Amino acid sequence: MRIRMLRMLIIAVFATLFASCAKNDSITTTEKKTGDRPSIAETKAIAEEAYIYGLPIVMNYAVMYEYSVDKSSPEFKAPFNQIKNEARVFTPKDTAIVTPNSDTPYSFLWMDLRAEPVVISVPALDKSRYYAVQLEDGNTFNFGYIGSRATGSEAGDYLVVGPDWKGETPAGIKKVFNSTTQFPLAGFRTQLFNPADMPNVVKVQADYKVQPLSRFLNRLRRRNARGAPRWHGPRIWPLPVRRRSSSWESR
Repeated sequence: MRIRMLRMLIIAVFATLFASCAKNDSITTTEKKTGDRPSIAETKAIAEEAYIYGLPIVMNYAVMYEYSVDKSSPEFKAPFNQIKNEARVFTPKDTAIVTPNSDTPYSFLWMDLRAEPVVISVPALDKSRYYAVQLEDGNTFNFGYIGSRATGSEAGDYLVVGPDWKGETPAGIKKVFNSTTQFPLAGFRTQLFNPADMPNVVKVQADYKVQPLSRFLNRLRRRNARGAPRWHGPRIWPLPVRRRSSSWESR
């Protein structure tokens, strides 16, 4: 278990809550009943809930940092809103994700939806080949799937929107997926039948596409060549709590 990372997650919670309980021995029964201060048992329960709630967010941020922020990391895949295809199977050297598959070469797309939604396009595939695009928000909640079992093997364009988007579904979009956070991940898995099948997987991966909604709607010319909307917010990414050789230290 990644203990050092988890300790930092709840240190602020404990510092705040235990400060209010430092003089717990002097708290009377009446004070406890009126709720002036939480008891030790209540403090532990609150800290446990914060730990459980915050753990997925912290661990997911660490992977995002490795995959799309830190270009010096050996785990780096691609900048936000760009697909990175892996024409290989994963090995124990791939440590950012704990248990990757060994028979579905991956493609990764970490999305930044602050400026506008993105459109993920998939090709038509032979029905004998399994593929899946797992859509996961910053809380590690799977808010949708594209793929042979979820949406079929036909070609299609799918819209991924952030929590603040209130637009209408554009023509040509087969389905809209709503992320509860602005930085969701799309994990593509393409079935590999055997080692000789890798060139076929590469061809499939090459047909996975992503583009901003504005480009999909062909509105760029109407923007006076300014291009798609851009996010002008802060570009500072907090360094994950503890890393060793650009990967999380596991215990």
